[in-house]
Amino acid sequence: MYHVVIAVDEETERARRQARAVADLPSSDEEVRATLLHVFTENPDGASATQVGSVRRAEELLENVGVEVEIAERSGDPAPTVLDFAQSEDADCVCVGGRNRSPAGKAIFGSVSQSVILQADRPVLVTGGGEPE
Repeated sequence: MYHVVIAVDEETERARRQARAVADLPSSDEEVRATLLHVFTENPDGASATQVGSVRRAEELLENVGVEVEIAERSGDPAPTVLDFAQSEDADCVCVGGRNRSPAGKAIFGSVSQSVILQADRPVLVTGGGEPE
């Protein structure tokens, strides 16, 4: 079974693109297992990843096409947390959602996807971004 960790933030359309990319993998309904990972940077209300709309939409899409899916949550700095989780789960691949950012946006905010790509010790699947932020 090929295990993909999908790092899902709050953006629903990005999460759907990620789920669709995993669902489109060959034999995904028989040979792919996905873990939707949401990393909370702040969670004063004690929310669960199952309460995050983007996680629920991605889960629905994957389940509808027959991909085995589970949900996980962690707290912390997103990029290293995603990488640590993927390693602890011995995931075969990490899926991140790209964002189409302006050069100023990249310089000011950085990029979780870029950090995961550059620091991962396993393959990283990057889905396309939407409009520039």
